[in-house]
Amino acid sequence: MSDASPMAPNSIPERACLILIGMAGAGKTKMGLELARLLNWAHVDADSLIEAAYGTNLQRLVDRVDRETFLDMEAAIIQSIRLQRCVISTGGSVVYREKSMKYLHGLGPVMRLDVPMNIILERIARRPDRGLVIGLGQTVEGLFHERRLLYKKYSSLAIVGGNRPAQDYARQAMPEVLEALRRWAA
Repeated sequence: MSDASPMAPNSIPERACLILIGMAGAGKTKMGLELARLLNWAHVDADSLIEAAYGTNLQRLVDRVDRETFLDMEAAIIQSIRLQRCVISTGGSVVYREKSMKYLHGLGPVMRLDVPMNIILERIARRPDRGLVIGLGQTVEGLFHERRLLYKKYSSLAIVGGNRPAQDYARQAMPEVLEALRRWAA
């Protein structure tokens, strides 16, 4: 990190985390890994925590239970997270439980990844087994528009993503990330 940054990462309080939200396929995991590397922090993927807790992959779990049951299961895992100095990449559906979002805000600033719908559609088509929580009869486009409002509501900062490498977007976002962490800790 250069001296030109608003603050050095080691001046961020020990208890702080950075939480990433956004649509499935937005690149939260790749972005989270890169931001964690730049901050010299750990990274946790909340979907992996859910898979570990229930002993199955996310898509199988989503297929086994109804939408509301899955959202409650996800919320229980999210609200059990006890981490510090960690970038947390959440599942796209985390925003459906207000209590979870309040909990995550208590861990640190929440950053949304805004990625154009055409890129999201392409990425979901390439990996349709990603565990997408979607209502019966709902389209991915409808889900995108529904969630976009929730992502905006619950985020304290945003980064626009796309098809460039995650490290490009992460480096570009670092001044805002550091400022958001400073404001959150104040």
